[in-house]
Amino acid sequence: MLKKFRLEDSKPIKTPMSTETKLMRDEEGESVDNTKYRGMIGSLLYLTASRPDIMFSVCLCARFQEDPKTSHLEAVKRIFRYIKGTTHLGLWYPKGSGIETIVYADSDHAGDYVDRKSTSGVCTFMGMSNIVFSNEQTALVSAIPSTTRSENYG
Repeated sequence: MLKKFRLEDSKPIKTPMSTETKLMRDEEGESVDNTKYRGMIGSLLYLTASRPDIMFSVCLCARFQEDPKTSHLEAVKRIFRYIKGTTHLGLWYPKGSGIETIVYADSDHAGDYVDRKSTSGVCTFMGMSNIVFSNEQTALVSAIPSTTRSENYG
C-alpha cells in the first residue's frame, strides 16, 4: 500500500492522528484529487479488518471523500505513516483454527433528543477477543406513532 501511494519513504509515526487534529469541511482549503483520496481511503478501510486501531481515524477521514482538501490528505498520509511504523500490530486470523465468531448488534432508534439520530453498536467476539464499534447514524429517523405504522409485512 505504501508503494502504491508513493509513501514508502515517509517517516514512521507512533499515532494515527494527532489529538490537536480537528478535521472540518475546510471550504477555503486547496482541493486535492478525489480519485486518489478515495483510493487511499478504500485501501485503509480494507486494512481495518485486521487493524481496528485505525478505524476511528480512517472513518473520520472518509467523511470528506466528496470534496477532499489538503488538510484531509495530510491526515490520511499520517495514518499511512502510522501503519509504516506499526507493521507488527494487527489481528491474526490463522486458517483452519476454528475460531468461533459471534456478533451482537443494537440500535436506540432515534434516541438522541437533540437531532433525532440513532446510535448503533456492534460487538464482535472472535474467540476470546472482543471488538466493539459504535456510531451515530447520518440519516434522520422520522417518529411515526405505532398506531399509524403499517404492520403488514407480507
